[in-house]
Amino acid sequence: MAIRKQCIGIDISKSTFTACLCQQAEDGKLTFSKVLDFGNDSKGFNQLLRWVKGLIVSDSELVFLMEATGVYYENLAHHLYKIKKRVHVVLPNTSKHYFSSLNVKTKTDAVDARILSQFGIERVHKLWSPPPSTLLQLRNLTRYYVQLQEQKTTLGNISHSKDCAHDIQVFITKSNKKLITEIDKEIERCLKEIKKAIEKEDVLKEHVRKVLTIKGVGLITVATILAETMGFEQFHSSKQLVSYSGYDVVQRESGTSIKGKTRISKKGNRYIRNALYFPAMVACRYNEALKETYIRINKNNKASKMIGQVAIQRKLLVLIYTLWKNDTEFIENYQRGSLDPKTETTQDSSVAELL
Repeated sequence: MAIRKQCIGIDISKSTFTACLCQQAEDGKLTFSKVLDFGNDSKGFNQLLRWVKGLIVSDSELVFLMEATGVYYENLAHHLYKIKKRVHVVLPNTSKHYFSSLNVKTKTDAVDARILSQFGIERVHKLWSPPPSTLLQLRNLTRYYVQLQEQKTTLGNISHSKDCAHDIQVFITKSNKKLITEIDKEIERCLKEIKKAIEKEDVLKEHVRKVLTIKGVGLITVATILAETMGFEQFHSSKQLVSYSGYDVVQRESGTSIKGKTRISKKGNRYIRNALYFPAMVACRYNEALKETYIRINKNNKASKMIGQVAIQRKLLVLIYTLWKNDTEFIENYQRGSLDPKTETTQDSSVAELL
């Protein structure tokens, strides 16, 4: 019987990746190939292509599907794109929901590759194309900025402990202060590079300017979120973005005996959550619309102010996404009605689930 669709599912890690071919016949029946491992390098890519060539039916559509696992998928995805192959890159939380629907209890690289190949056959996915180089550069810069800040914090803690220690050598205190000074200089250089990357593209610069009209949101926050989401290209709704960032709400209840606390999953991009922490604190004080929301939440949840903080972080993220997608500035007393329904948000939409 003729083959209608073909998909290579790829489960990828730092050094290796596992691949499996799924083929769908005209009657809908699925068949799977043997699962093989390859090196995550140019040699492994070529071995994959030779293996695929010996398995596929040439007159049927073939796609390659993989998860956006950190940065490990990028070299393979770019390689396949350059040689005109059809590539799908899916968000991990999207594939996770599909995995759950199959009720598969075993989790190995081989099983994941097999299910990803089936996922590519049974669902419709958007074709992947490389993100603009500016956004890739921004991601490298913003992540390096975070690393520098973390190093500075570590050295600051060391400095504090040494200042309180008895009979500490002068060399240690001087050396530590010197390192902090050097890191401060590198942070300034990194910030200049981030500004330069944004300003060299007029469209990007204008989009960023509009998002920066949100009170409490700064350049590093916007640059980080844009870089980590690649300009929101893979996101079709604010719910997807919220889940990807780890702000999706998790509840644990069962009958009358188990009443677990409602919390966010944190199973998402840590750089986005890190970038929104301080802007949310500022917004709670100086952004009137968000300040009202924060006060209202804390009235109902006196045990922890973090619930209000997290709600405002989530709110800011959705707001940035909305302004970006609609190419508009923040209007503090905006009335609902004209924004794209997929991206629109209200004052309370991001809070209700957290209460």
